[in-house]
Amino acid sequence: MALTLDKPPKTAKVAKNGKPTGAGPRVKRHFSRQWQLWVMLLPAIGFTALFAYGPMYGIQLAFREFDFTKGLTGGEWVGLKYFTKFFESPQFWTLMRNTATISLTTLVFGFVAPIILAILVNQVISRRRKRFTQTATYLPHFISIVVIVGMLQVFLSPSTGLITRFLGFFGIEGVNFLGSTSTFVPVYVISEVWQHCGWNSIIYLAALAGVNTQLYEAARIDGANRFQVIRHIDFPALVPTMVVLLILNMGGVLNAGFEKIFLMQNTLNLPVSEVISTYVYKIGIIGSQFSYSTAIGLFNTAINFTFLVITNQIAKRVSNTSLW
Repeated sequence: MALTLDKPPKTAKVAKNGKPTGAGPRVKRHFSRQWQLWVMLLPAIGFTALFAYGPMYGIQLAFREFDFTKGLTGGEWVGLKYFTKFFESPQFWTLMRNTATISLTTLVFGFVAPIILAILVNQVISRRRKRFTQTATYLPHFISIVVIVGMLQVFLSPSTGLITRFLGFFGIEGVNFLGSTSTFVPVYVISEVWQHCGWNSIIYLAALAGVNTQLYEAARIDGANRFQVIRHIDFPALVPTMVVLLILNMGGVLNAGFEKIFLMQNTLNLPVSEVISTYVYKIGIIGSQFSYSTAIGLFNTAINFTFLVITNQIAKRVSNTSLW
């Protein structure tokens, strides 16, 4: 008669304090202790999953031949056909050049201007003047883009515009700022900086408010002037915030503002104002080429993600500040 020995039952690993270890018990213990935080986080998780990750289901349309009768997933699989079509399109380099020019110019000036404004406002001693300056620079941020473009058309009209008439006193007459390929980008960038500079300076003012006031007092006792205070106290205090915001901005480096550019477009400035976002709208919504427009949009997103990762790694090595 053969004898069989039963295997000893598996037991959970037990730490020196008597509590079980391992991934499962640790996760269970974590949720039992932090369940209130997870409950508060659930709406944000649900919102992100529904509106950020849910639409990613449609990305496959860039690799399929869209068929109205079969839906998003019913079309024939065509691989990289529409990406190749875009790369070989005569519009490719024009769109890339226009998008990069407008986006990078706006990024550079729109990134530096709030820092300068925050430093200048921080140097204002009078509270009343500081509040007035902050309020005056914040207000344009709340103006509708449609109103902003309407103001630009009124002020920059070649015949009746207030600014063009003012420039006429200096011998500069008949300039169509919104109809010229050489002035469209400067007008767009200046209006963007003017509208959002004050609002974007809030986070830098918050960083400066956290600087220890004893540093300013010690600097004044040592005879430092305002420029030296800004250079050795204010600017180093802003560097971590600047690095984080630069990384976030690089994540949308090719996302030139669709609404404003589309409203400012006309047949005269189209050679420099046609960017990827407006082209995707015209191809996808107006032209009903959904697969082609999805491929272009996915290519744009991939470029932005690449810039985000590279900038984050560079910032991590240079300044030891990064998003992850």
